[in-house]
Amino acid sequence: MKAIILAAGRGSRMKKMTLDKPKCLLELGGYSLLNWQIKALVRAGISSITAVRGYKKELISNESISYLENERWNDTNMVYTLYCAREILKTNTCLVSYSDIVYHPSIVEALMNSDGNISITYDIKWEQLWKERFIDPLLDAESFETSQSYLKEIGEKPSNISEIQGQYMGLIKIAPNGWRKIEAFISLLNPRELDKLDMTSLFKALLKEGITIKTVPIQGKWCEVDREEDIRLYQKRLDFEDEWLHDWR
Repeated sequence: MKAIILAAGRGSRMKKMTLDKPKCLLELGGYSLLNWQIKALVRAGISSITAVRGYKKELISNESISYLENERWNDTNMVYTLYCAREILKTNTCLVSYSDIVYHPSIVEALMNSDGNISITYDIKWEQLWKERFIDPLLDAESFETSQSYLKEIGEKPSNISEIQGQYMGLIKIAPNGWRKIEAFISLLNPRELDKLDMTSLFKALLKEGITIKTVPIQGKWCEVDREEDIRLYQKRLDFEDEWLHDWR
């Protein structure tokens, strides 16, 4: 199995923190987010890793991985960045990772074991983390509904916690058969639609087309970096020996 890290964006919500470097190079506990991801993937048994670069691409230069480029990073969204890796996806089962998340190797292993053509992880204990990050967890949470290990709904604005069975993390497993279905859908879009398509919107569109997406539940042991406050929160966790971050680093 191979891995693809989607690392083309700047992360504008990080404000001054990403003026001079990509979001994936922000540091947490002495490691860049990108290095945390590489460490987790390698620990789970994935050694062939490719990052799709864009913003300040010359700064992303870890010699242990390979690179592709999204030269249009400033005009495109996450799905186009994934599309830049289509030659790898056509012939290899790949674990696809956002570049602004940190996760335990056991989560990678659980996703690797999924038998779906397209599979995603979701955190059933998301509420605890969101309460630490936001005064109101619903401010940033999205709906997520799964049935018999298949995705039913994602990405809607929930009105209450009961509508949320978990939170999508930003980790995806795509087998070649799954990629063919994704690429067939993408081929029907006009260039502007593809440029603006985010990953959650892609999942919603695939569901409408009757394409199944397997769901893999996990229980914590991950975090996402979306705002400056997130870095401060997670650094505080590290200072107080957050167990899941320390037991494998």
